[in-house]
Amino acid sequence: MSAVCLSELSPGEQGRICGYRKGDKVYRQRLLAMGLTPNTLFELVRRAPLGDPIQIRVRNYSLSLRKDEASILLIEREV
Repeated sequence: MSAVCLSELSPGEQGRICGYRKGDKVYRQRLLAMGLTPNTLFELVRRAPLGDPIQIRVRNYSLSLRKDEASILLIEREV
């Protein structure tokens, strides 16, 4: 399965974090600190009208991510 960006998922779809794009280490560290580690399963709950922020449900809690934070995540769709 190929990795996609979080922006390619629709509300209600589930995904699994498979890695991070190369780029800003600060964002990557922040995502790791929020519990968004590789192989973590989550559900996209909603996206704000202009696409920012994005709300996901992960590890039994809701989390809102900015577009630039979410763009670092590499996702595999769960079927």
